[in-house]
Amino acid sequence: MASYQLNAFADEASNALSGQIAAMARNGVHGLEIRNVDGKNVTELTVDEARAIRERLEAAGLCVWSVGSPLGKIGIKDDFEAHMDLLHHTLALAEALGTKRIRMFSFYMPEGDDPARWREQVMLRLARMAEAAAQRGILLCHENEKGIYGDIAERCRDIHETVPQLRGVFDPANFVQCGQVTYPAWQMLRGYIDYMHVKDALWDGTVVPSGEGDGDVARILSEYLAGGGTALTVEPHLKVFEGLSTLEHTGDARGVGGKYVYPDNDTAFDAACDALRALVGR
Repeated sequence: MASYQLNAFADEASNALSGQIAAMARNGVHGLEIRNVDGKNVTELTVDEARAIRERLEAAGLCVWSVGSPLGKIGIKDDFEAHMDLLHHTLALAEALGTKRIRMFSFYMPEGDDPARWREQVMLRLARMAEAAAQRGILLCHENEKGIYGDIAERCRDIHETVPQLRGVFDPANFVQCGQVTYPAWQMLRGYIDYMHVKDALWDGTVVPSGEGDGDVARILSEYLAGGGTALTVEPHLKVFEGLSTLEHTGDARGVGGKYVYPDNDTAFDAACDALRALVGR
């Protein structure tokens, strides 16, 4: 199978940067998709703190692959100008961390509303964000996620066709948790995908090791790599970890791990890395 760079959300192994570096090193993970470090969400860091993190990673032979930001994880009715301020700060952090990518989302829809009602507002906001990032030479990568406008493949495609500056992050487990069959979603979106989050889930919503769920992860991974894809980010979600409640819109951590029980976060992280390697043959 084609070569690839292995990255990870190492905050799922440890809240501390030292623990994240150790987890990456023992699993052959080269790039950090930075999300939470030493008790702070990445967007709460100062630029000086970001530079110091980069220095520690580079001293260990590692790098930041992407900023795993919460940008776009606000309600579509929420104050957008304040969110643009957060975007500009996050762009400065990305520069300090030495990465050209920021993962982001497309706004939570009001419960019960037809997303089509909010389409124009979503696209206007995304276009402004993409333009601001492009001016700094940074790529915004939209991830499919439960509850946002781009939760299912058709609306993700709508985003990429309307705001072509945005690239995509394909997360099989998130599609499964939205009731979306993943392989048709992959066929629809593959031309827009910059990189993959390697995570799997069952139709009941439980996150499981990659290859053990209903996400058709092995087939999608194979086609992504065969088609020239080069970057995979392991996102275990196999154990409740510090910061998980802030990532879920409802704060609900049910469905994590299911029958796959691990004694600690390090073990769960290692299991997720092992599962990916089993799927790709190394």
